[in-house]
Amino acid sequence: MKHLLKISCLLLFTLLVSCSVNDTVQTSSSGKTIKYLALGDSYTIGQSVCETCRFPIQLQTEIKNNLTSKDVFVTNIIAQTGWTTTNLKSAVATQNPTNDYDLVTLLIGVNNQYQNRPFSLYEQEFPELVNIAIDKAKGIKANVIVVSIPDYAYTPFGNGNTTISTQIDTYNTFAENYCIQNNITFVNITDITRQGLVQPNLVASDGLHPSEIAYSKFVERIFPKAKIILGL
Repeated sequence: MKHLLKISCLLLFTLLVSCSVNDTVQTSSSGKTIKYLALGDSYTIGQSVCETCRFPIQLQTEIKNNLTSKDVFVTNIIAQTGWTTTNLKSAVATQNPTNDYDLVTLLIGVNNQYQNRPFSLYEQEFPELVNIAIDKAKGIKANVIVVSIPDYAYTPFGNGNTTISTQIDTYNTFAENYCIQNNITFVNITDITRQGLVQPNLVASDGLHPSEIAYSKFVERIFPKAKIILGL
């Protein structure tokens, strides 16, 4: 009887040790999960380009190329053509994404300008959206990237309208200064879009929005910042 009890105890010990080893192997061999939230308007949702052509998905591809096969990358886009800062604030409040994103990008403001909203509205709501982005990025401002507003004056639709460019500059200057003052990463891509009339391949087929090629150039500037944030 004592002999059988010793054997039973030995088998139980062996089983427990075996389970412990297996758990360790599973934990050490599993990859990490990275979450990315893209906030914006038509320039983020990628109006008139394919789903994989818009800049958040091109950025996702670049990041995934630097991950292991076991890592998981999750992208959530909250953006829609025509959205102003007010619309984006409302959408984020309604959808209420979690506060555990490793990376958040924010590109907003062109529709405030296009719809002739008071600039004071942007001065109020842009900082609010930045703070919302920080909240969603685990409360870490270093995890947020603000992207400048493209200049649609340099498209067939904008037809070189200098008033548009001047107003876009006003929005971007405010956003950049706010980011500098608050130690938030700001990436300027506006100059890329200002080649749209001399390089038509930078403009989408609708004659207004950036093309897949233009978005790839955005990503060339955004990715190095994202890479640092994600520790890749």
